[in-house]
Amino acid sequence: MRNFDLAPLYRATVGFDQLAEMMDRALTTDVGTSTYPPYNIEKTAEDAYRISIAVAGFSDTDLGVEVKDRSLVVSASKPADDSPRTYLHRGIATRAFERRFALADHVRVSGATHADGMLHIDLVREIPEALKPRRIDIARGNTVNAKAIETTQDTAEA
Repeated sequence: MRNFDLAPLYRATVGFDQLAEMMDRALTTDVGTSTYPPYNIEKTAEDAYRISIAVAGFSDTDLGVEVKDRSLVVSASKPADDSPRTYLHRGIATRAFERRFALADHVRVSGATHADGMLHIDLVREIPEALKPRRIDIARGNTVNAKAIETTQDTAEA
């Protein structure tokens, strides 16, 4: 696989550093990245999402959900099992993990629930009023200019 140097992109752009960092992360992702634990990402409404992670064998106290630097970090660690059990087959993996999800602008975590071996994290995108599209009324003819002329004449006469 080719390696791309994104340094010129950092030097030639202003304000696009997050996009460049995301591309850099995507291009440098190791092919052998762990797929544990399995997860789903679904769109539940126009501006709502849910991440569901299979966390069988972990309790609420073993799990951690944290948002930092526009990333959602889900981690889990289980204390060492000191019981004298002898497993004939051990297929339920309860090894420690840390999974990161990059969050887009204006996306926040609205809550998390843990039930039946699944951790559900709800996300919502809240676009600020200043960034929402708004309709601009168009005035007819010279109405705007006529009002401006009347205002300047009134100030000149005073």
